[in-house]
Amino acid sequence: MRRREFLCGCGCCGLLSATPAFALADGEWHMPMRFQKPEAGGDEGGLWALLDREEAKLKRSRFIVRDKALNDYLAGIACRLAVDHCPDVRVYVVRTPIFNASMAPNGMLQIWTGLLLRMANEAQLAAVLGHEIGHYLARHSLDRLRDAKSRSAFGQFLGMALAAAGAGNAGLLAQLALAAGMFSYSREHEREADRIGLELMAGAGYAPMEASKVWDQLLGELKAESDWTGDPATRSVLFASHPLEDERRDALATRAAALTVPQANVGGEQWRQVMAPHQWEFLEDELRRRRSGESLALLDRLIAASPTDGVLYYFRGEAYRLRAADGDRLRALDAYELAEKQVNAPVELYRSRGMLLRAAGDEAGAKQAFARYLSLRPTAEDAELIDSYLKQEIR
Repeated sequence: MRRREFLCGCGCCGLLSATPAFALADGEWHMPMRFQKPEAGGDEGGLWALLDREEAKLKRSRFIVRDKALNDYLAGIACRLAVDHCPDVRVYVVRTPIFNASMAPNGMLQIWTGLLLRMANEAQLAAVLGHEIGHYLARHSLDRLRDAKSRSAFGQFLGMALAAAGAGNAGLLAQLALAAGMFSYSREHEREADRIGLELMAGAGYAPMEASKVWDQLLGELKAESDWTGDPATRSVLFASHPLEDERRDALATRAAALTVPQANVGGEQWRQVMAPHQWEFLEDELRRRRSGESLALLDRLIAASPTDGVLYYFRGEAYRLRAADGDRLRALDAYELAEKQVNAPVELYRSRGMLLRAAGDEAGAKQAFARYLSLRPTAEDAELIDSYLKQEIR
């Protein structure tokens, strides 16, 4: 197997399906009956057992987001899309800032927080989940299992992959990615999953036109990074395994336009309300990626949708402060000023402003910012450090 094919398995794709492929008629698709668990004796049954073990580990992982309200909300979306298959779907929210979702043949549906952060509304999330559920319903993974050719070859590859997943500091994340998708799908499978996903969206009452926007948004982030080469496949495994970005966007838009959905739901405001309690920690995780161009493109898009959200302006300032390129200090200060004008201005902006002004030699301005920070957050964990700055003599 080529290295690129293996890497693609860590993107937005599901694991090997455990039952025969479901045929798709050209331009027509019908929901299959619920699937039965395969017998344990074969490769498919062995894979299912492996997935059950991985799911048991995932349940205990410290990376799982256990907020009941968020999990119930996401499970509700998945159930509306999966319809009769709803009882077989189990949703897990995994805290990692990477764009990913996957559906395994045993019903394990992973949704990573980097994906949640990038969705503009509920309909966009339904587009991604519908695509993953589409892979599951159409049994696309059976072809990937056939590539193994024999139980011994499959077992040898699986052992190597699991060993690699446990290596280094990123071992757990790699293992989660492995459980999310071991092999890449063909581009034809991806096209079919897109088609099924749109049908599921329409059946659940979501606006299908939102599906093409997801792809454009992700591509826009990649283009904003300083090392952009013009080839998205070199920056994201999603673009390596999925149809070409222009083709996919146009195909999704064309097919969505042909679907009739009375009173189609977008769910923008409801989505923002659900995400609000988690926005801070998800944005902190995003900045830790140290992909400032992508983060700033994301923040610009979020601010355009919520122009009075002080938290978003604060994190825009943080992205500039951490990047520290020419002109970024002033850009960060401007962002903090905009954050300060909003009703939900974060107290942390005064600490960050003070740090920037102190580094620039403006000690009077820095002390004013630090004093404001401590007056609003006297019991802050770093209060002693900030107080030491206030007690230093102004030179």
